Order: sequence, then C-alpha cells, then structure tokens
Amino acid sequence: MIRRLLVVLALLTAWPAYAVTVERVVSPGGIEAWLVQDHSNPILAVEIAFAGGAAIEAKSGTAHMMSALLDEGAGPYDSQAFQGKLDDLAISLGFDAGKDRLRGHLKTLTEHRDTAFDLLRLAMTQARFNKEPVERIRGQILAGLAREQQSPEAQASKAWYRAAFPDHPYGRPLKGDVASIKAITTAELKAFAKTWMTREGMVIGVAGDITPAELGPLLDRTFAALPARHPPINVPEAAAAGGRTELVTLDNPQSVAMFGSAGIKRDDPDWWPAYVVNYILGGGGFSSRLTEEVREKRGLAYSVYSYLMPFDRGGIIIGGVATENARINTSLDLIKAEWHRMAEQGPTETELANAKTYLTGSFPLSLDSTAAIAGLMVTMQTDKLGLDYLERRSAFIEAVTLADTRRAAKRLLDADALTIVVAGRPTP
Repeated sequence: MIRRLLVVLALLTAWPAYAVTVERVVSPGGIEAWLVQDHSNPILAVEIAFAGGAAIEAKSGTAHMMSALLDEGAGPYDSQAFQGKLDDLAISLGFDAGKDRLRGHLKTLTEHRDTAFDLLRLAMTQARFNKEPVERIRGQILAGLAREQQSPEAQASKAWYRAAFPDHPYGRPLKGDVASIKAITTAELKAFAKTWMTREGMVIGVAGDITPAELGPLLDRTFAALPARHPPINVPEAAAAGGRTELVTLDNPQSVAMFGSAGIKRDDPDWWPAYVVNYILGGGGFSSRLTEEVREKRGLAYSVYSYLMPFDRGGIIIGGVATENARINTSLDLIKAEWHRMAEQGPTETELANAKTYLTGSFPLSLDSTAAIAGLMVTMQTDKLGLDYLERRSAFIEAVTLADTRRAAKRLLDADALTIVVAGRPTP
C-alpha cells in the first residue's frame, strides 16, 4: 500500500523548482516507512526512531552507552569484524540517544544495500555487548566526562538542565555521570536494548536509490525480528523551572551562559507564531535582535542565539552566549532587555515579512542530502505533521499575522522567568 504525494519546493525564485515525492510504504508484514526516491546517485539513507530514550532509563547514561555499543559487534561478528565490514563496504551505521527517543542511522551505496540492511538488523536484534568493547566504550565515555569538567559549554548546559528540571528525568545528563557510567552492567545494557528497541512506536524514514517494491521486503527482513511492544512510558509532564540563576565556577578567560524558560510543544496552536518570534529574537543568526544588540552594536560576543526545543513531555526556549568574564553580565542584561522588549511589543511588520521570506525560502536548502531527507521523514512522523507537511509548511508560516506573533511573544517570553547558568569566573 503506497500513498504518493507530490511536493514541489522552489529553492530560489531564480532556480528551477524540483519535486520531492513522499511515499508511504507498508511492507507485506505491516511495517511502515516514509520514502523519498532519488535515483540520481546510487546512495541510500535510512533513519529510525524508537520510543523511549534517556528519560526512561534507571541509571543515567544507559541509553547513551547502549547506543554506542550496538555497532561494536553483532551476530557472528565481533567488534573488529563488524567495524571492518562497515569500513570495507563504505557503510555508515550508528545509533544515538535523545531524551525521548533512540535513533539509528544507515547510509550505503546501492550495490551494498542488502549487506547494509543485514548489518542494521544484526545491530538492533543481536548486538553482542562483549566485554572488550563494553569496557572500551565505558572508558571513552568516562574520558569524555573528564574533559567536560573543564568545558564551560558542557558545564553550563548540564547545570541549566539540572536547574530547569530538578525533579524530572529531563534534568539528567544524557551521557550520565562518572558514578552511573561505572555502575552500568552488561546485563542492563542488553535489557535496555531488548526492552526499548521495538516495533511499537518505531518510525522509519528512507531516502535515495530504492523503489517501494524493493523497500517493502527489506523492511520485513530487517525489522520484523524486533519485539512487538515495549512497556508503558511513565514519564510525567514537565515544565521548566524559571527565575533561577546559578554560577559554575571555572578558571577560564571566558564565561559561557545558558538561559531559557518553559516553552511549548510541537503540537501547540502557537507553534508557528512562536517559531517566527524566536527567529526574529535569536534564531536568525546575524539578522536576529540578540545578535544585533550584543554583537553588532557593542561587540560583546561573537555568538548569541536562542531556539525552541519541544520535548514529548514539555518544551523549552533556550539560548546561549559566550564572552569575556568582564562582559558576561552586560551581555545578559542586554539579552533580558531584548527578551522583555519582544514580549511587550512583539516584532515589527518589516521583521515579520523578512522572517517569512527567510523561513520559507531557506527550508529547501536544508534538504541537501539523502540523510537529511530521511531524517526529515522521521521528524514528520514523530511530530505527527502529516504526509503533506512539505506542501503545507510555507502556508503555515505565511499565515502567521503580526497579532499572532505578539500573542505568542507575550505568552512565551518572560525575562523574569529566565533560568540563567553561567560557567566561568565573571567579574563585575
């Protein structure tokens, strides 16, 4: 069963339009994937997402460590043989963990497609978790955590999530901490993979040199052996705590600050107005208000930004800035002032028009690889955007009015509710 939708994306007015056809492919065994065919190059990319992620782990860092070990030996292949096969055939295969989901990534030449899918199947269903790679990956994670102790960016980010979600799994570090990583057992890694890498809640995106008729049987062969269901996900709703300020003291010539507050989920009716507001405030690079005030007018920092982050159980609006210790407080004062100004006044008509032009015109440029398109196919499914999302996206943005942005800005932006964490040694 295949449903086809033709979506025409105009890259730029001076460029010819090109067509992206999103197809819903359901295998003979009932496994679904969203496909974009592209036969111009003999390359294929697959993206998979599984329900779960770090928010449901018992020991912090389990999902991250498990993900790093799935391609370190599986089925008949030990770690060296598995990695050697990937290298010999130029197959890219890997996994990672987010707060709400586990992700898998595969990229291969068409001529090695069958072998690549077999290796993916083995990694998901027969990962070996042998002692040598388990201890090697454990050591690598511990070494990375040690390096992060001296990284103001890493320390500011970890401290911000702890402060914003003190009693929620979202507040835990994705990579765990030294104590938790040392305590994770091989049995726990195996159990986590078996429990949460299931067909329930699994979404698949595919892009590249493959037809629906070819993909269907591959889906069954690759994913049918996964367990059918996972346990209930009992993660509570989350609202980021606001109005906190913390200092992580580091002997560093620069301070890094993270700032943010409660945001909105992806399915919120105000998502698109909030998306536009954030672009104007801090998401638009050199055209954003924060960059204009902090960098362009005063030269206080090279980079300052903000973005919306929607999780399954809540959302945040978060940003960052890095500058000399003596300038961080001034930078934060300017950020809070712009936060307040946007909340009170909203964008101007010119800012709104410019934002719409950029957000509609630049989007097709992000679809520059099979991997990017496969990833978008997954996002469209996890966020329940619909098979026709690419056709409707520009209309959503164009429909945003000045009144919409002012309502969203007032609802979303409260300078007094910002939780701010500074890592460094700021001076008055």
